Amino acid sequence: MDTQILVIDDSTLVRNYHTSILKDAGFVVQTAADGYEALEKALSQNFSLILCDINMAHMDGITFVEKFRAEGRETPVIIISTQSDAVDKLKAYEAGANVYISKPIQPTMLVENIRMLLS
Repeated sequence: MDTQILVIDDSTLVRNYHTSILKDAGFVVQTAADGYEALEKALSQNFSLILCDINMAHMDGITFVEKFRAEGRETPVIIISTQSDAVDKLKAYEAGANVYISKPIQPTMLVENIRMLLS
């Protein structure tokens, strides 16, 4: 079975960039433009991993992770954000994120983190 990843970001450009990196690495990718759309998809399908931005309209990434974890879901979540201070990272980990990566990302680092979480 193919490894399916959900990419969540309100920026079309960023979603497409992350999707391109992941598809080039052999992953199957679906996308969501905000936390509400992402939560609906994440609760109705089985993803191998979720890649999520923090700053989004309607529902931010931290709230998404909290709600997703509250449903008992253990799918690995990588947070990717422009925010890089310790408080933001702590909030992400407390919400249930597995990895926190600050933008801009290095494509090889992203793929390595994904493979590590999926192994």
